[in-house]
Amino acid sequence: MNKTHLIIIISILFLIGLFVRLSPHPANFTPIFAIALFAGVYLPKKWSVILPLSLMLVSDLFIGFYDIRLMLVVYGSIIICGLIGLIIKKRKSFISVASGAMGASLLFFITTNFAVWAFSAWYPHTLEGLMLNYTLAVPFFRNTLLGNLFFVGALFGAYETIKIMADHKIKSLSELKSK
Repeated sequence: MNKTHLIIIISILFLIGLFVRLSPHPANFTPIFAIALFAGVYLPKKWSVILPLSLMLVSDLFIGFYDIRLMLVVYGSIIICGLIGLIIKKRKSFISVASGAMGASLLFFITTNFAVWAFSAWYPHTLEGLMLNYTLAVPFFRNTLLGNLFFVGALFGAYETIKIMADHKIKSLSELKSK
């Protein structure tokens, strides 16, 4: 991938992520994890962390910051998602990408809800309070999972389709030149 293509892809991903995060949307139905996975699979290593974190930071400037401990857990789960993308890069398949999207959803659900329970006074700091926290968070998990699957499908599908079309065009042009 040349530098111009890289800048275009990063810019498009950033703008999509920013637009969706700043627009009205169902809670947790965003492309952040899909962008982190995509960056890990298709972009140079550093972008698997830099792109989604910068996107979160810029959008949080507009949306507002919250408890720093919870933010660290949220941002940490995004970093791990980008690292999952780097692992998927080595053995990219439909199953590995879908598993990465589902795993990222589960990781986010478990870690962030545990942090909410641990760091806030919203729930009693008992096993029952923790279970109540996770139970009440299930609709958010559903949205996270659906959002990840939707945006991963859209981003990976669009990129692979464009790649196939570009390869086909290049083959067609080289065939024309050879005649």
